[in-house]
Amino acid sequence: MGYKILFVDDDKEIAESIKDKLTKEGYDVILAYDGQEALSKVKEADPDIILLDLMLPNLNGFEVLKEIREKHNDRWRPVIIISAKNEFDSVKQCYNLQADHYLVKPCKMEDILQGIKIMISLMPVRKQ
Repeated sequence: MGYKILFVDDDKEIAESIKDKLTKEGYDVILAYDGQEALSKVKEADPDIILLDLMLPNLNGFEVLKEIREKHNDRWRPVIIISAKNEFDSVKQCYNLQADHYLVKPCKMEDILQGIKIMISLMPVRKQ
């Protein structure tokens, strides 16, 4: 089964590049470029995993994560934060909002793939 991944980043060039690489790895990738679009895609596309930037237009990543956990809690949906915000308070806030993993930009594609694989390996034990 190809897992469905929602990748949320306002930098369209980065988003397209990551999408191409993840697609080559066998994942079905959906893109969103702002927080509001991300929430719409969560509802419409029902992704298995979400890769989320924090600095987004309309709604920031913190707000998106909070709403995903509050309103889309029908099942465990891993959220991996990929952000240039590397200060302790941002990381702590994300984990307090139930982020599952946090990567600091710039990060290697191998790190993103490893994070996805870890989340996939946890799915059987986290099913609701």
